[in-house]
Amino acid sequence: MLYDYIITNYQKDEPIFLAELPGKSRESVRQEMKKLTDEGKLERLYNGVYYRSYKTILGTKGKVSVDKFIQKRYLEANGEIFGYITGIQLANMYGFTTQNPSCYEVCSNEASTKQRKVDVDGRQIIVYKPVVEISKENKGALQFLDLMSTIDRYSEVSGDEFTVKIKNFISIVGVDFGQVKKYLSLFSDRVYRNIYQGGLMNELV
Repeated sequence: MLYDYIITNYQKDEPIFLAELPGKSRESVRQEMKKLTDEGKLERLYNGVYYRSYKTILGTKGKVSVDKFIQKRYLEANGEIFGYITGIQLANMYGFTTQNPSCYEVCSNEASTKQRKVDVDGRQIIVYKPVVEISKENKGALQFLDLMSTIDRYSEVSGDEFTVKIKNFISIVGVDFGQVKKYLSLFSDRVYRNIYQGGLMNELV
């Protein structure tokens, strides 16, 4: 039974994608999921995405983790990397700004247009199409170049502190400067300026 499979393989707040479920056909799986939703065993999060119905310890209706949805839908699944976090959220994660993002921003191979806005459980996600297809090998370089293309707008730090944080980001993410040089021409000229201000020009020689 499909519901038994779901209980065994999915946590309560984990998104369940219709396309990954076993079944005789996509239509039969879709009908079974609709039935389970009508019975209150599942909740529909988004088109083709569900999660298990449950109660919190406070007795309120449980929610799906939007972070888990983003991770699985746009960033990484089954060991394959196909996206990364960008924008203010990225700058905030690495201490360049204290601003809290009003929405999630991701760059993902799953994007079919240059920019698309998606609303999931009351949260807005902006999905950008990458300049080249994202892979495990180039993710760090592309994320670094994305950061360098906007960091002058977001950063609340400068000078030596800015350089330290940039180098910390490079270390944590594992930026390959061979890959950076390969894709540098695909980004705006401001990237060069921000790399220079970060004291990283020697890395490009």
